Amino acid sequence: MKMTPILFAALLLAACNTPVVTPPDQGGNTKDTTSGTDPKPQTRDVMTYITTADNTMHFDAIGKDFAEGLNMSPELTLTINPNQRYQDFDGFGAAITGAAAYNLMQMSQANRTKLLRETFDVKEGMGYSYVRVPIGGSDFNARSNYDYTCCDTKGIEHFALTSDETQYIIPVLKEILAINPDLKVMGTPWSCPRWMKVDDINKKGTYNNWVGGYLNPDYYQDYATYFVKWIQAFEAEGVNITSVTVENEPLNWGNSMSLYMPWNQERDFVKTALGPAFRAANLQTKIICFDHNYNYDGKEDQQQYPLKIYADADASQYIDGAAYHNYGGNPSELENIHKKAPGKNLYFTEASIGTWNYQSFNQSLMQEMKNTCMATVTRWCKAVIVWNFMLDDNGGPHGGAGACSTCYGAVDVSSRDYTTLTKRSHYYVIGHLSKALRTGSTRIGTTGYLPTNVSAVASENPDGTYGLVLFNEGDSGVNFIIDDNTHHFNVTLPAKSITSCVWNR
Repeated sequence: MKMTPILFAALLLAACNTPVVTPPDQGGNTKDTTSGTDPKPQTRDVMTYITTADNTMHFDAIGKDFAEGLNMSPELTLTINPNQRYQDFDGFGAAITGAAAYNLMQMSQANRTKLLRETFDVKEGMGYSYVRVPIGGSDFNARSNYDYTCCDTKGIEHFALTSDETQYIIPVLKEILAINPDLKVMGTPWSCPRWMKVDDINKKGTYNNWVGGYLNPDYYQDYATYFVKWIQAFEAEGVNITSVTVENEPLNWGNSMSLYMPWNQERDFVKTALGPAFRAANLQTKIICFDHNYNYDGKEDQQQYPLKIYADADASQYIDGAAYHNYGGNPSELENIHKKAPGKNLYFTEASIGTWNYQSFNQSLMQEMKNTCMATVTRWCKAVIVWNFMLDDNGGPHGGAGACSTCYGAVDVSSRDYTTLTKRSHYYVIGHLSKALRTGSTRIGTTGYLPTNVSAVASENPDGTYGLVLFNEGDSGVNFIIDDNTHHFNVTLPAKSITSCVWNR
């Protein structure tokens, strides 16, 4: 038989060391978290973690050794290029809303600790590293059908954390910080206190409604103080706030709790009140603008909202960058904004799943990995954060009128026993990013062979490892070689799968 190059490569790949495989859990389906312990794979030169759309593998750990000798198949090799450098990564995670924290606190301590370690432990778990927390209420609160801020009585002197924060959100964050002390926390308000709202910025008529309204310019300083007090209250509990966004979905007048804040008002609030207040209080918390959709909700006068704020030097000096959601428009807008403002950072801060877009684990895993993850990290985003970490099997608890009643969490828990979990696509796609692309890492390039329907993103991690996320959208499995210019090893990607690889440089 004649030994063709392709046949030789196939034999080479097949001859590599047999991997050590952990039995798959039942993520994507329901499971009882009280049963057994998570098996741990034997540590090898390279650790890979695989999730398949067909539900047969759920972050399964596979250890393998570097190949010996020379790489005899360069035509089938993807090479890591650390000289080609892009953005640094801050981290990846999900929102710890009042609802998510409430559900977690209904679990037994043992089960909650097990799940949080599986999720946030950098060494033994997925290594989630960034969470988003509401500043006051959102559309998912610990108390059903209830909206609130931390200063509902008129007068900023009445500011105080509520039971949502003190009984649920902060205790959960403390437990996570005990597992991952480097956790980053982002705060976001859904609305200012109602007594700060007006129906029109110029006429300043009373607007006593949670949905819509404008921030009264007369209360800019009080509202800036509200942010400062909230950050300081969390810091007093040992929870440092890494960043805040000025307003969740500032162009969304409807929904549940909301506040309409066009770019010129956000600019003026930041430069005259919020930025100076942070500086006066010596806060290191980053201020991030916009926090809404790629298409600016179709409003012509709001297009490229962040660039309009950056154009004002007095405002721009306080702004770290901009955040985006994916409920409208195309992620190519991230590239557009980066090209015009390369000195500002980009973040992806919300994507939701629910009955309207989650037909199956298979479909959603592929869609979310492509559109929420790969489309953002390859377009300069420093972080990717999805919506609720945990909801119950009724999609709750949620806030008042207008709140989503058909949403899923990254993990759903049975309200009957607070033990049985359903791990959905969001849980795994974020896990794959956080496992390989560590906090403080730098996205680097790749060159060479990449099979059809496969995309890749690589990082140089601060712990001395390389990380690589491989996404196979194809209907067939593929084999090829990874080379970092010092070591090489083969990878086998199942059909419709995600594979994260980590190895020492």
